[in-house]
Amino acid sequence: MLLMAFDSTQQALRAEMLLDYADIENDMCPTPKEITAGCALSLEFQEEDLPEVKRIIKEERVDIHGLYSKEDGHYVNIEL
Repeated sequence: MLLMAFDSTQQALRAEMLLDYADIENDMCPTPKEITAGCALSLEFQEEDLPEVKRIIKEERVDIHGLYSKEDGHYVNIEL
C-alpha cells in the first residue's frame, strides 16, 4: 500500500472523489504521526495504481503534501 498525504481536508476529499471516479481502490485513513502534514486525512492505495494516481494528481492539479511508501516500518517520500 502507498499513502498520499494532504495539507487540506478539501484536497483529501477531492482526491478521494477523483480516484473513486477512476475506479482506483482507495481508503481514507488518519495521517500517520511520522508524516507532518497540514491535514489529518490521508489516502491509501495499491502500488500498482501509482502511475494512474500520478497522472490524476498532475492533470487535475490536486495539491498534495506527498506520496509515501512504507519501508522497514518508516514512510519514505516517493518523487512525483
